[in-house]
Amino acid sequence: MLNWFKKDKSKEYKSRLLKAFPQTLQDDVKAVLDILPFSTTDIKLADGQTHRVTELIHSNTLSVLLKREPLMIPDRIYFNEPAKENEAKLSPTQFTILHCIYLRHCDGHVRQRRLEQLIDAADYWVTPFTLQLLGEYVYELLPLLNKHVNEQTLASYRDFVNEN
Repeated sequence: MLNWFKKDKSKEYKSRLLKAFPQTLQDDVKAVLDILPFSTTDIKLADGQTHRVTELIHSNTLSVLLKREPLMIPDRIYFNEPAKENEAKLSPTQFTILHCIYLRHCDGHVRQRRLEQLIDAADYWVTPFTLQLLGEYVYELLPLLNKHVNEQTLASYRDFVNEN
């Protein structure tokens, strides 16, 4: 298929990912979205092969409340990780947002690497992303989640479960 027939869905993808985070973070989320590689539908997976996908964000979402604000977190994302030099330009909050987005990646190794970066993240808005991993089939995520659920984050999990 010729490139000019392909519809650019990056605006739609950005809109959907904005809905996964609280309004107070919208400027930071937009900065993160600007470095995400929405332009390719060829993704490299853990098997080392490149696979073509038709949608970079799965249509299913997890609907949650976060301080009474509705959020819609995608079940899975299928786009590649951004270039490391682009990640290096992010603020600490933006970097945390980036990690949360990639906790929904189709590759369990990517989810594991990103979760390792969130062990000490105590922001309440991180909770729905990490809690969603408890239902995952990737065993290697469980010890990391065990480290993340600690004295610093336990109240966030309690509050989130009570709200939802």
